[in-house]
Amino acid sequence: MWCDGRVNEDVARPAAGASTTADVGRLGGFAVELAEGAAEVVRRGADRALATTSKSTSTDLVTEVDRASERWLVDRIRERRPDDAVLGEEGGERPGSSGVRWLVDPIDGTVNFVLGIPAYAVSVAAEIDGEVVAAAVCNPVTGEVFRATRGSGAWLGEQRLHGPRAVPLERAVVGTGFGYDRERRDRQGRVAARLLPLVADLRRIGSAALDLCAVASGRLDAYFEAGLNEWDYAAGALIAAEAGCVVTGLRGRRPGDGIVAAGGPALARDFFDLLERLGADEVL
Repeated sequence: MWCDGRVNEDVARPAAGASTTADVGRLGGFAVELAEGAAEVVRRGADRALATTSKSTSTDLVTEVDRASERWLVDRIRERRPDDAVLGEEGGERPGSSGVRWLVDPIDGTVNFVLGIPAYAVSVAAEIDGEVVAAAVCNPVTGEVFRATRGSGAWLGEQRLHGPRAVPLERAVVGTGFGYDRERRDRQGRVAARLLPLVADLRRIGSAALDLCAVASGRLDAYFEAGLNEWDYAAGALIAAEAGCVVTGLRGRRPGDGIVAAGGPALARDFFDLLERLGADEVL
């Protein structure tokens, strides 16, 4: 039931419409182009004064650069692939007729962006008939581009990614994140407090896309977070899975069904079992 791109037949089977590897490859190349182009929009915006407002709560921020980045992404998709659907974090949603939908997060980690913490990213994923087949995540500060296409592995630049080291749970460095709603954050904090004595350490980087890419590249051993939106995790989850990681929603559910959790194969079962015992997916 876990998503690792190798043993789950529902995940590994080509989606309807994904008739050739070349089709998926073209989507992958365009995903990289989109992520890098929007990252340049974000880089230029970082040097200007920011108009910052809040969305769902006082801690859920959006800037004029978020909106500019998303407009750039939506406009490029409309120009190049006018029949594709788009779902963006800042309201850039439009229907399509091609069977392809783009999930875009113009700045994943806006609070970090506002504060000048260099851990935020543009996240772009393409799905065909509901299955993500191509992804790119670009950190505008470092210029790093993580990318993957279904069945072709995950990459950081020209380096193929193979997931985290093989360590037991007590030696694992685990990434996590917290929602914007204060009551949810309180429940998530209680889970984290119970988890912390059982692992080597916790990290809260502030970008789900970069967290998942960190697991793919071995910078983190595992990751979990409840309450994410599709655009938060779609690209990073494919990159982690194509790096050989196991990605799940816990209790036999798909990733994103309440929670996204990821880890290397050596750690995954123990880690996921622990998260289930702690009720990490029950904090919503």
